[in-house]
Amino acid sequence: MNTTIIDLSLWDLVTVYSLLLMSIGLARMLKAGQSRDIFWSGLRMFLQLMVVGYVLHLAFALESALAVLLILLVMSGFAVQTIGARVEKKMPNFYRVVGSAMLFGCGGMTFFFCTLVIGLEPWYDPRYLIPLAGMVIGNSMTGASLATERLAVEFHERREEIETALCLGSSVKLSAEPAVSSAFRAALIPSINAMAAMGLVFLPGMMTGQILSGTEPLIAVKYQIAIMCVITGSVALTAFIILRFGSRSYFTSYQSLREH
Repeated sequence: MNTTIIDLSLWDLVTVYSLLLMSIGLARMLKAGQSRDIFWSGLRMFLQLMVVGYVLHLAFALESALAVLLILLVMSGFAVQTIGARVEKKMPNFYRVVGSAMLFGCGGMTFFFCTLVIGLEPWYDPRYLIPLAGMVIGNSMTGASLATERLAVEFHERREEIETALCLGSSVKLSAEPAVSSAFRAALIPSINAMAAMGLVFLPGMMTGQILSGTEPLIAVKYQIAIMCVITGSVALTAFIILRFGSRSYFTSYQSLREH
């Protein structure tokens, strides 16, 4: 098997960026109003990824646990801010709840995979830890956004139902259970759909990237299966923490619903 990696020149990147120009032209033709969004998003993607590339190059050279943890902390912080920007109706104590859930959900699952499954030596090996953590955080961010947004909708739509349950003597946990269950299902839908379609409908990015870099296909497949299990576990744990503690934040200390 040829393991030589084909590099992309600056001209190659200019060539593929012509596809964004085509997308802008189609958006203008259909008067969709997204041409500016496509342009600025494409520009941000280029600048952000180039910066990340240089930062990772430096982190790989330093091989410092502190540098790796700092990068992961920055990634998590941006993830929480992105979730906050996506969600219109925020639960009380939104950033504290979501930040804690991302820390324990993503951090716990990444640590489990890297130490108990892969057995990294050292545990902070940036070549493995940073890309794997990035995939876990990115997918958990989507699940967290769906969980928080759906929970807010459920509490708004079920307000009378929840208040009635409370008046009849139901506990806070029991009265919020239908809303929490619905939000949890919504959070897991992307992960479940991705697992169901993977391999037959599309080849996932991690597996494709490994194969392009010369990795044996079966090894790439095993890594993809493993990371999808980790991602699903992270989404589930992150959503569970958000919904369990986030649902409680909708109630006062007197066991009544807050005004929102």
